[in-house]
Amino acid sequence: MQYLSEIIAFLALLLSGYATYRSLKFKKSEQDLVEVQKKLNLLMFEKEKREAEQISKADLGANFISTGNHNFRLKIFNKGKAPAYNVTVEFPDGNDMVDEHSIKQKLPLEKMEQGQSVELLASYGSESKMKLKIELKWQNEDGYEQNKIVYPTI
Repeated sequence: MQYLSEIIAFLALLLSGYATYRSLKFKKSEQDLVEVQKKLNLLMFEKEKREAEQISKADLGANFISTGNHNFRLKIFNKGKAPAYNVTVEFPDGNDMVDEHSIKQKLPLEKMEQGQSVELLASYGSESKMKLKIELKWQNEDGYEQNKIVYPTI
């Protein structure tokens, strides 16, 4: 009988140790889950922030459009979600395709809405490059200056 109470006490001690071990293991996995949730919330916050910034930004691009026998138009367009202001174009490596008169008549463009575009006359000669380096410059609604270099090809 005397050993029975000691055996029961020992089994109770083992059960208590096992319960403590399981409790600590559960607490660790709970902390891991909380950590994963924090990271996920941070990623979601950053994504929402990027999307909110994109709503207030213009994004310009340019392509050549063929209109016939060696005649083209350089189409500058706004694919962003906000208007672009004071849109200008520069040719860092020189311009041997786009008509300067067309540029002076149409640019700087005071405001280019989302989805709006402007077309500039261009022509391709035997000495012309097939790829043209163009620097697009504009301002966002907040007045912050933006620029983007594009390489449209014929």
